[in-house]
Amino acid sequence: MAAPMSWRRLVYSVYTPAFAGVFTRISDRFFRARDRRKGSSVLLLAPLLAEAEPAPHCVPRSAGLKETDGLLTQFQWMAEHAPGFRVPGAHIHILSSPSQFYQAIKSRIKTAKRRVVMASLYLGTGQLEQELVDCVEEALARSQQPGDGPALQVSILLDYMRGSRGRQNSRTMLLPLLQRYASQMRVSLYHTPDLRGLLRLLMPQRFNETIGVQHIKVYLFDDSVIISGANLSDSYFTNRQDRYVLLENCQEVADFFASLVGAVGDVSLQLHPDDSVSMLEGRVHPYNGNRKEFSASAREHIMGVVNTARLRQHLSHHWEEEEQAERKKEQQQEDEEEGEEDDRDTWVFPLVQMKPLGINMDEQVTQRLLTKGGADATVFLTSGYFNLTRAYMRLVLGAAADYRILTASPEVNGFYGAKGVAGAIPAAYVHIARQFYGNVRRLGQQERVHLYEYHRPQWTFHAKGLWFYLGGQDRPCLTLIGSPNFGYRSVHRDLEAQIAIVTENRELRAQLQEEHERLYQRSSEVSLATFERPECFVKLWVKLVTPVIKNFF
Repeated sequence: MAAPMSWRRLVYSVYTPAFAGVFTRISDRFFRARDRRKGSSVLLLAPLLAEAEPAPHCVPRSAGLKETDGLLTQFQWMAEHAPGFRVPGAHIHILSSPSQFYQAIKSRIKTAKRRVVMASLYLGTGQLEQELVDCVEEALARSQQPGDGPALQVSILLDYMRGSRGRQNSRTMLLPLLQRYASQMRVSLYHTPDLRGLLRLLMPQRFNETIGVQHIKVYLFDDSVIISGANLSDSYFTNRQDRYVLLENCQEVADFFASLVGAVGDVSLQLHPDDSVSMLEGRVHPYNGNRKEFSASAREHIMGVVNTARLRQHLSHHWEEEEQAERKKEQQQEDEEEGEEDDRDTWVFPLVQMKPLGINMDEQVTQRLLTKGGADATVFLTSGYFNLTRAYMRLVLGAAADYRILTASPEVNGFYGAKGVAGAIPAAYVHIARQFYGNVRRLGQQERVHLYEYHRPQWTFHAKGLWFYLGGQDRPCLTLIGSPNFGYRSVHRDLEAQIAIVTENRELRAQLQEEHERLYQRSSEVSLATFERPECFVKLWVKLVTPVIKNFF
């Protein structure tokens, strides 16, 4: 049985990220003075209070995860890298289409009472996007009516470069809201610290976005949250296939992502009603300030959110263990009498990747996961842009599990038909895919590693993530879903976030199976003949420049 709520509220109010940093310095001296002698169980908290990202071995392997959790124990090592939230699998729903994604966002904005938090690369400027902005305005206006409770707070995080591109852009779409609801509205524009000096002055629009962007896609409404790889743009609402998962009434998960987006917003430029921008007082400027100071400060602030979440979970679990022995019989008796069971059969692990700021949680988990399965396991992996990092590619080719990798065919690549240099990007991806396919054949792995292309007329493909099948299981028990593409940019340049969902819930596992089957049903397996098609022809100059530029797209 959980600890009394009064104690939990006390802990949650005291252990803030700022307090964690202060307590770290005090506790370090205290623990050294104690010379590691056995004492209070508070000593167990030291690794979780560190300002820096905890080393994997520092976090108790069993923190919050129990050996009785069946399939979940196969992946409890994830608790070494990230906070884990236990939720009912029945509260998680897989959305299947762009229109369903769009309608879900609109409907939840309209019913939000306390908060709307949205993080995306950018907000488009078309009619569908304007309808979305109108929904936000209606919700803000409604919240100001007497007797409607505290005013709704809206926070939007976008990338500075992408959100400022062109005369009509994300900023111009949101300025009217800022001007009318300044006390309820916040718009933050993240600017990578790697774009500065002469590089920033000389690089033209569009190209400057290759240096690094805010790429997280989180859409949060009160205690429900949608995690996706989709941006807030008309094609993502109509004919650009992505992935989307809705976590309904999952307060702890929603609180975490609200804090995460808020922390990134704190280290971003703030948009003002007159279209000017500035940093919050006391924050280092991303391109005018010192590069190392900005990254260190931002890392400390963002990791404070992660470490605080882990600390709360550890404290809660510690109290639960102390009470478990004396209340076990009583609880069992109550459950038998009431016929109730714990329906929290699913774990959600948020994975954050912000290499420019020194944060690489997602990379660590992904690398370990790619080699986790045995010879009887199967991994379905998909990316709209097939450009695996060398490390990921090496792990896939050296793994024991079977791999089914899905990527965009040239005609459904988002850059297909683009003008100028961008129009050659699909061909560059074809070249990378052909090299990978050649390595698979050269190593004799073609029976274990299969490559597929997604086809759909008048659509583009942007889905990314993976589905993990353990040996002997007919449904996936784990999925990764969010913004990373498994490429160099996702790992090294951009701000990314996704979640690992580990579940024993049969209905949720069935949804995950149906999701990947829908995507793969529109695909064809790659063979040598695939690269002989006219649309797969790669010009010599593209082959020559691809090794040089592939880390920028």
